[in-house]
Amino acid sequence: MKSWSIGIIGLAGLAAIIAGAYSSPEVLLAAAALTAVAVGVGWPHFLGIPAKKTLAALIGLPGVGSAVAATYLPAPGFLDWTPSFMAAGVIAIFVMQLLRGTGQAQRLESTLGSCAGVLLSCLGAGWIACSRFNGVREMFLVAAISAAIALLAGLIRWPDRVVAPLGVVGAGLAGPLAGLVFSDIAVIPAAVAGGVVGAVLVSFRRLVILRGDELNFLAVLGMGLGPVSAVGSLAYFIDKLLIY
Repeated sequence: MKSWSIGIIGLAGLAAIIAGAYSSPEVLLAAAALTAVAVGVGWPHFLGIPAKKTLAALIGLPGVGSAVAATYLPAPGFLDWTPSFMAAGVIAIFVMQLLRGTGQAQRLESTLGSCAGVLLSCLGAGWIACSRFNGVREMFLVAAISAAIALLAGLIRWPDRVVAPLGVVGAGLAGPLAGLVFSDIAVIPAAVAGGVVGAVLVSFRRLVILRGDELNFLAVLGMGLGPVSAVGSLAYFIDKLLIY
């Protein structure tokens, strides 16, 4: 599949999360859990590492657990269990690699890459925490709009040296605009949030370019939803640090 399809998948996942946030907690949980599962299934395919089915479970399940915990834990500890799920996933990855035995192909790459996948899977719970935080969704909406602008910029088939700054600047400008129109968030925190979100997403676009090879659908699915998942926790902590 073409690399631009990653942006389409990312936009679809982002739309599902936004729809879930404005529907009900259960719908948002379903969207976050499905995102975690998709990251788990697709990430090993993007990395091109062996034992893909086993790693899919070890990457996806901690993300599902983290999303469930973020949905039902009382405030303000929405993400209190997220580090535990991350740790459990990383430990499971190491145990699995030990069971594979020495001399296996791509053992180091598989271990490090899968641990990164666990982090991406679990960070999606931040969308739930951001939606629940203070009972309002102002930063949630600012981050989502900024992410959408960065993803749309990534669809442009121009050189990365042009698209990357465009994505960061576009997201940085979209943040304050969304803050002014849809919330009472000050311009500077909204601009910081938008710029950081844009930087994260265009960085993943660069990773796809460096990967170079043709991607199958599962690889596109994992790489499209992984960055969107990561942005959720980023928005939540920016909300706590700059807004609250």
